[in-house]
Amino acid sequence: MLKIGDKLPAFNLIGFDNKMHSNYDYADKYALAVVFTSDTSEVSKAYSERLISLFEKYEDDNLGIVGINSNDSIQSPKDSLEHMKKAAVFFELDKLNFLYLKDETQEIAKRFGARVNPEVFLFNSKRELVYKGAIDDAWENEAMVTQAYLEDAIEEALDGIESDFPDISAHGIPIIWK
Repeated sequence: MLKIGDKLPAFNLIGFDNKMHSNYDYADKYALAVVFTSDTSEVSKAYSERLISLFEKYEDDNLGIVGINSNDSIQSPKDSLEHMKKAAVFFELDKLNFLYLKDETQEIAKRFGARVNPEVFLFNSKRELVYKGAIDDAWENEAMVTQAYLEDAIEEALDGIESDFPDISAHGIPIIWK
């Protein structure tokens, strides 16, 4: 389980684009958010538009966001790579250069210590973990958000300062383990 200050674990996963992607693909980013997410989690679905908006807002600031689906595809067929491709087309992720990767072995989720969908791990330019946890405090209704945890942490990471709240418990649907 990653702790604040830990380095980004190496990964090499297949994306919805049928290509392999590794942590080195993001070497030039000033900050990188790794989001464990799922096509079957209602909480993840509620956050998908917000994550895309954050990506678009901070893309010029050199923020990278990558979604990783670690749910077991046998127990949850709608979390298979084929279904992920459909979701990527729906959200036009290819046009945004927003990657959505499949962690079929669940090794990466275990290395990170991810527990739920969605759960965010934000790394600074040195690839040190500076924030982990929730995206905000109102998954059911964006208009009710009073604490935008991830956005605040992104601002702090891009400015090179420590997060005021580096570890906020993520609320979501448990990862479906093998």
